[in-house]
Parts: sequence; C-alpha cells; structure tokens
Amino acid sequence: MNKNTVLAYATWIMIFVGLGMIALGAFKYDEVAGWGFAAVGIGFLAVAWVFNALKGRV
Repeated sequence: MNKNTVLAYATWIMIFVGLGMIALGAFKYDEVAGWGFAAVGIGFLAVAWVFNALKGRV
C-alpha cells in the first residue's frame, strides 16, 4: 500500500465520520450540543478535503 492509497482510505473514513457527526447534530441532539456535533463534522469534511488534495503530491 503506497501513500496515495493510505490518503484515499483516510479521506473516505473522514468523510463517513464527518457525515455521521453532522447527522448526529441534526437528528439526535436538538439542543446546543447539536451545533457542536455539526461543527466538528464540518471540520472532519474540511480535513478530508485537504487529504484528497494531497493525493498525488506526497
């Protein structure tokens, strides 16, 4: 497994975790905690975007 494959797996895992966190914030927690879950989910998606941009450059 080379670096690009590892980055691809990490990107997909972070996308799934990010979407899961956003879903938790939207559907399970209706109070202020939901905003925190959604913010962390957006952060996961941002890091996944960076990992995807790094594929082929590392």
